[in-house]
Amino acid sequence: MDNQNVLTPAEESKRFALRETKPRVYEKMRRYTDKFNRGESIAILQFQYSYACNFSCEHCAVARMEKKPRRFTLGDVRELSRQGDELGLANFVITGGEPLVFPDLDELIDAIDPSKWYLVMDTNGWFLDADKAKHLKAKGVDKIQLSLDSIHPELHNEFRHHNESFERVMNAVDASIAAGLNLILSTVATRQNVRSQDFIDLLEFAKSKGIGTFVTLAKPVGKWEGNFDTLCSQDDIAYINELAKTYDVFTHLTPSYGLSVGCIAVKRMVSITMYGDVMPCPYIHTSIGNFFDEPLETIIKRGLNNKFFGNHIDTCIAAVSRPFIETYMAKAYGRALPIPYDEMFSDEDLIFSKINIK
Repeated sequence: MDNQNVLTPAEESKRFALRETKPRVYEKMRRYTDKFNRGESIAILQFQYSYACNFSCEHCAVARMEKKPRRFTLGDVRELSRQGDELGLANFVITGGEPLVFPDLDELIDAIDPSKWYLVMDTNGWFLDADKAKHLKAKGVDKIQLSLDSIHPELHNEFRHHNESFERVMNAVDASIAAGLNLILSTVATRQNVRSQDFIDLLEFAKSKGIGTFVTLAKPVGKWEGNFDTLCSQDDIAYINELAKTYDVFTHLTPSYGLSVGCIAVKRMVSITMYGDVMPCPYIHTSIGNFFDEPLETIIKRGLNNKFFGNHIDTCIAAVSRPFIETYMAKAYGRALPIPYDEMFSDEDLIFSKINIK
């Protein structure tokens, strides 16, 4: 059944605001349902511009990304923006690493061209004070995704391996709201914490601030490579969905823009490394193509021809599906990342044995 473009009241309000402030972005988003129903990608471009970071977080997923001779220049960024815009994509996330330590962040934002994108920035909040929040808003950043792992300072600081991190996050929350930035908290759900009172306390805090909470499901990659003990179950996802009746809490599986996408790999997100490799998502560490070698459109079509990414799957295969993790993702364990596409997948994993990707 085709998805119907039924937006929540909050989404309607944000869409209306975009029509006034970023009409080009509004028009692209308005076409998302038709694009998706035609089998096209409506991918968020999750852009790992640099891995520079002032933290050493427990769950970091980019710890072993292979260093390659070529990395993104600002000229390359402008070309990525142009190609993504021509594909009708509208969502762009600046991540890393920690964007607020990038010395050329302003130039990076200019190269992306915020008029073309609903522009989001991931941050740990350490450098996000009132002046920085106002500056980002003025530059065209629309939304901040701010990491918070517990409302209890000692637990958050321990997870982030950084004293005083909690205090900085609390300041960043208030600074972002005051600057008029859209704000969501980002937290990691593990089997150990997802049903805890600590998790409820965090949702209560977000509710008191009038902001949402995005829940990232633990993945057995990066510094948690092979750590299956942290993985949530499908029942845990159902529990989070039940909490959504009381709190503004969601995962990447939660329908948005009136669309029920399921697993969003390639269909609703691709992750682009600082060395040009395009991955199906930030946690499936294989390159479906390199942006420096071929067009983004070609790479995305290749990804959509994979049965795991082109078909609708109702769960997060990188976090919940042990068969997928053990059969495919584990091939990347212990290696420089991301691994070549044909070393993780075979022709048996294609939807069509031959596909015109020109």
